[in-house]
This record gives sequence, C-alpha cells and structure tokens, in this order.
Amino acid sequence: LQPIIDTYKGRKHPLEYSNLYELMVAVLLSTQDSDAHINKIMPFFIEKYPNLTAISTSNINSLENIISPVINSKNKASWLYDIAKTLEKNENISLTLHKLIQLKGIGRKSANVILREMNQPAEGIIADLHVIRVTPRIGLTDESKDGIKIEKQLMSLLPKQIWNEIGMAISFLGREICRPSHPKCTICPLKNDCNYLKNA
Repeated sequence: LQPIIDTYKGRKHPLEYSNLYELMVAVLLSTQDSDAHINKIMPFFIEKYPNLTAISTSNINSLENIISPVINSKNKASWLYDIAKTLEKNENISLTLHKLIQLKGIGRKSANVILREMNQPAEGIIADLHVIRVTPRIGLTDESKDGIKIEKQLMSLLPKQIWNEIGMAISFLGREICRPSHPKCTICPLKNDCNYLKNA
C-alpha cells in the first residue's frame, strides 16, 4: 500500500471548506450525494448560515429550503438543526471520534474524514463508498457493503500510523484509477499486488 500512500499523502478531501464548521456541514450533506454537488451548494448555505448560531436561531423549514437539491434533504436539515441546538457555537465542535459520532447524521466514516482533514490523530480508517468497493477488489478485505465491517477489517490489518492516510489514499485510487468499470490497471500503483489484476 506504500505506493498509494506516497501518491496521495496529505491531499485534501474533494469537499471544499475553510474551517471545521464548514467541513462538518459539507461532510454531513455529502452522505449519499456527490462531493461535486455539495461543493456547488455550500457557498449559498454558508452565506445564509455562517455558523452554528445562525442555524440554531433559524428553523428546519428554511434550512431544508436551502439544501433542498441535496439527497435526503429533509433528514439532513433536521440533523443540522439538532447539532446546532446541541452545540450552539462553532467552538463546541469536538475533535474526538467518540464525541463526533454522538451528533445526529455523523457516523464513523464522517467523523474519520473530519479528524483526518483537521490533522487529528486517527481513531479509525475512512471507509467511504470507494474504499468499500476497492478493498475487496484488490484483496484487502472481504466483500461487504457495510462500511463499519470494512473499517474494522482494515484496522485489524494495518498499522495505526497509516490509518489517517490509507482510507483517503484508497478512496482517491477508487475515484481516479480503480473505477467501478474499466479500471485503469496499467497505470495503477498497486498493479503488482492486486488480486483483481492477477485474476483478470
């Protein structure tokens, strides 16, 4: 896996943000939706809701209107409103996995993304849709659509010092090279060790 860590190490997540609050909102909104779509919506959202205080003093209906193009917008508006009411201020957003996953709409994958982007010590491994698809293909994990199961397998296999980078490295590999169909195997940094290519 070292070749993909070397290739992608430190590369910023495709979601656009300028602080922890914006990152948390973008990550929550991106669930089941595309990063590119969320990046288009975020400037309008931030203009109206520059912080958690602005959300907590608004209402769910106006929140939902702003994010209506987003998949599952009704639930996401409710989750954001709940987070804002719970935390009240941006400064109260915690940077521990335990505290983050207690927030509505923030699961382990989202929390791991937030911790990685904020340069915090890794407490898990990002297991997004790309990681869930790519890791069984290359022979790292069993076939599963369960991100938590994939994450646990990766955590048991891999040394903790690479946890922060390996999830996003596999994710970038899945986005750019190890595509669902017609993967670019000839230019893949893992081509010498990949089960998919060996069995092709």
